[in-house]
Parts: sequence; C-alpha cells; structure tokens
Amino acid sequence: MKSTIEELGPTRVRMAIEVPWGDLDHAFGEVYKELGKQVRVPGFRPGKVPNRVLDQRIGRPVVLEQVIQHAIPEIYSEVVRENQVRVLGQPEVEVTRLDDNDTLAFTAEVDVAPQLELPPLDNLAVTVDDVEVTDEEIDKQIDVMRERFGMLTGVERPAEDGDFVSIDLEAKLDGEVLEDGSTTGMSYEVGSGNLMEGLDDAVRGLSAGESRTFTTALLSGPNAGQDAEVTVTVRSVKTKDLPELDDEFAQTASEFDTLAELREDVRKRLARTKALSQGAQARDKIVEHLIETIEVPVPENLVEREIEWRNRAFEQELQQAGMDWDSFLQISGGQSREEYDAEQRKNVEQAVKTQFILDAIADAREVTVDNDDLSAQIMAQAQRSRMSPEQYAQQLQQSGNIAEFVADVRRTKTLAQLLEETTITDASGNVVDLEALRPQTVRAPQPAAESAPAEAEAEDAEESEDAPKP
Repeated sequence: MKSTIEELGPTRVRMAIEVPWGDLDHAFGEVYKELGKQVRVPGFRPGKVPNRVLDQRIGRPVVLEQVIQHAIPEIYSEVVRENQVRVLGQPEVEVTRLDDNDTLAFTAEVDVAPQLELPPLDNLAVTVDDVEVTDEEIDKQIDVMRERFGMLTGVERPAEDGDFVSIDLEAKLDGEVLEDGSTTGMSYEVGSGNLMEGLDDAVRGLSAGESRTFTTALLSGPNAGQDAEVTVTVRSVKTKDLPELDDEFAQTASEFDTLAELREDVRKRLARTKALSQGAQARDKIVEHLIETIEVPVPENLVEREIEWRNRAFEQELQQAGMDWDSFLQISGGQSREEYDAEQRKNVEQAVKTQFILDAIADAREVTVDNDDLSAQIMAQAQRSRMSPEQYAQQLQQSGNIAEFVADVRRTKTLAQLLEETTITDASGNVVDLEALRPQTVRAPQPAAESAPAEAEAEDAEESEDAPKP
C-alpha cells in the first residue's frame, strides 16, 4: 500500500492512497461471506455459494462497490494511525481509480489539528485580585441565615414589597382560560420579580380577598410571546419577622456560642472561597495569554459542527421547558439572535484554540495520564453530577466518550503544571500560594438550609472545580 499526505492548509490535508489488489483479500472475504448468507442459489446450500457464482448472480460491480465500502474505512484508519495524523471529524472520500484485479486508489480530505509554534513558557506571570472580605459581605451571609430562621406572621393591610402573599392566578387569551393557565394557593414574595412581568405592580396595594387584572406576555408554551390577561387574587398577606442578631441567634443557627465567633467563621470561609477564585482567575489569565501569544488556526468545519451540536441540544432543552428561541432571548436580556450566535461562535473558537494549545503543550512535554489521574477526575465529575463514581464511569463507557474524557484529563493536567510554574501575585504584590488553593478533600454537598457556614462550604466545593488540580 502506498500513501502520500498533502497539506491543503494549516488544518486540512488530502491523503492519496493506493492499494494493491492483494490487500483487499480480507474485504472480499467478508463481503462474499455476507452475500453468501443472503443469496439463494438452487443447488447450493446457504453460505456455500462459490464466489464466481455470486459475481454472476449479483454482478461484479455490486460486489466491488461493497468491497470498497468495507475496505476504505479500515485502510484509511491504518494510514492515519501509521502517519500519526490527528484527524478532526469524518473525511471526504473519493475513489480515483478502480482496476479490477489490479489496484484501488482513493483520496481522503479531512480536517486535522494544526501544528503550533510554542513560545517559551518558563517565565509566565499573572496578577489576580486581592483576597479581601468586607463587613458588608459578612452581613450579607448572616442575613441569608436570618431569612432561613424568619417567621411569617399574618397582617391586616395591603401587600408591600417584602411581604409574602398567597395568591390565585388565572390567565386568559382571547377570553378563554389557558390550559394549565390557573393555579391556587401559590406563595409569592412581593417585589421579587421572579414569576411574571407585571405581577408585582398588580399585587402591591391589594389586601386579602382583593383581585386585579393585568396584561403580560406569555414566556412559554404554544402561545409564547402573545399577551394574556392575568387575574391575581390575594388570599392572605404575611410579613417575615427576622430573629435578633445576638448570641442566642448564633447558638440556634450554628455550632458557635457567640455572634462574634459566627462572624469570624463566615469571614474565614468567604476568604477561602475568594482564595479559590484566585486559582480560577490565574488559570483563565494564563489561557488568555496563551491564546493572545500563540497563532492558532481554527478549522471552520469543526466550529460549525460544534455550534450545530450546541444549538440542537439547547433547542431540545427549550422544547422541554415549553419555550422557543424568541421567548428565551426575551427573558435573557433582550439579546438578538445575531448577537447570541456571534457570542457563541466566539466562545466555541476560544474553546477550540484552548484545546489545540494545551494538546500541543502536552505533546511537547510528553504529559501522560495514569489511572490515578483518571480516578481523581472521575470522582470529581461524579460528585458534581450527583452520582457515584461507578455510575459516572459506566455512563462514560456507554456514551463512547472515554477517549474524549482522557484527552480532557490530559489538558487539565497540563494546565495544572503550567499553573505550578507560573508566578502568581495578587494586586498588592503578595505571592499567591498554590498549595492553599488545592481542594483538600472531596466533600459531599451540604444541605442548603443548614447555615451560612454550610453555604460557604458548598461554595468552596463549587469553586474547587476551577482551582488548580493536583
């Protein structure tokens, strides 16, 4: 077998492959074996029909076509493997020569990963934000805890912002009540603005037993985008009484005896969360620096396929939520579809460039992935996905994404090595200790209703995904 590889550009090649007829013996054998099971010829048992008879009954051109379809993928894969071509996507194949009992020749055009020229990476330096916890931030965390221990008390007055009301809703379109357009006894915080546009204005000033009708655009369902008339009826109005901020509250809401001890614990946890964010910030700045300093050609076909895949997956999510693109763009800040597509393309191109760069660095440094690396990443991803490591590993295997997962682990390991070699300082000039940024243990998610320290601990675990990995 002869093969040549022609570079059509920095990210595309054409392989010209010539195969002597003898190398097709295996493909002929498989094709004749399958045809022998399908074709019935009088005088011959199934599977025992001679090849020359099959040629006569089916036609030699049909046999050759099936041999080509069987042989080309195997031959192509062999050429890719022998020449260590890092292909991206499926090739465009064209048979250029087919001489029966002599030669098969074909070409395969395919996108490939670019060869990058890497700059020196031994003097990297980045600056990150200072770790500073303000009293206002501590107060905000404490306020969250107070909200959890607040008590609702009924009041005989019109509803105001911050009140909790029990309401009935009924939505009509052209005078007809919409399917699933009514609900009763819904609890709602006035002024939160998290249900539908116009509801807060309608509820303010209503007392128990009073109603008001307003017009609002439907955000989901088959009538998304149309204006509906919604009638809201207030059943009850309640105000939330918050506990006093004192030592008794600290003892009730946490394991601490005094409010001062609780505040200090919240301060430490917020500081650790911000320290973890320093690691994520340093990582992002290193990636930005690499993208700015390394020329990375991007295969347009790869970008288009990724965008198409993302859009298809997101459209399925929208359908499951009863929404379409227009309603999604409306609730996401009024962004146009053109603006959304442009931002998505930029993000995809940046992600592709990052992968190419990290792969090139990993190749240059001969970074390898061992079982410990894979196990650690499987455990971390399983925790984030709320499943056991065994379940996550089985899901990887069933989806056929093991090779992609290993590649991602290799990139993560490479980036972690770069972080270890990078001089990281905060805005005040202090050197940031990477060891302090590493997640110490893998923790189970904390119940959201326990306390502010538990919430900060959960934030630690979430941030640790972005911290340098060991």
